[in-house]
Amino acid sequence: MLSANDQAVQPHWLQVAFIGRRPKATLIRILALVTFCFVTFKYVLLPIRIEGISMQPTLHDGEFDCVNCLAYRWHEPQRGDIVSVRLAGPHVMLMKRIIALPGETLTFHEGHAYIDGKRLAEPYVKFECDWEHGPIVCSNNQYYVVGDNRSMPFEFHTQGRAERDRIVGKLFL
Repeated sequence: MLSANDQAVQPHWLQVAFIGRRPKATLIRILALVTFCFVTFKYVLLPIRIEGISMQPTLHDGEFDCVNCLAYRWHEPQRGDIVSVRLAGPHVMLMKRIIALPGETLTFHEGHAYIDGKRLAEPYVKFECDWEHGPIVCSNNQYYVVGDNRSMPFEFHTQGRAERDRIVGKLFL
C-alpha cells in the first residue's frame, strides 16, 4: 500500500496521457521529432500535390506525393525518371518525365518520340497521340521533359527543355 507522500507524487492521469511521466524527456523527444520533420520535409522529401492531367495515367490530379531532393546529388537524371522542374520560385513546379538527355536530338513522328533517329520505347504512354514535331536539340545541360498524357495537341501540352539546375528532384516511390 502507498503512503500519503507516494500518492501525492503520482501525476494526474491526464498528464500521464498527454505528457508522460517524465515531461522533460517528452519535450526533448518532441523537439527532436519536430526538427527531424522540418529538415526532412524542407530539404530531403518535398511534399507536392499533383494538379492537372498531364501525367495521367501515371499520376492523377489531386494526388499527394514527395519529391526526393537528394536523388541527383550523386548521379545525373536518367531517361524515364519522373522529375519535378522548378518554373518560378520554390513553390511553382511541374511534374514531368525525362525523355531526352543532354546532347540528344528529339523528334516526334506519328505520335512516337525518336531520340537521335531511334524510336523510344515508352510503355507509360497509354493514350493515342498524333504529335508531329521537327528536331529539338538539347544542349549539354538540358533535359527534355514531357507528361505521359499525350492525348492533347502538342501546342497545348506543357513540355520542353529544362535546364539541369531547374530539376529539383525525382519522384519518391
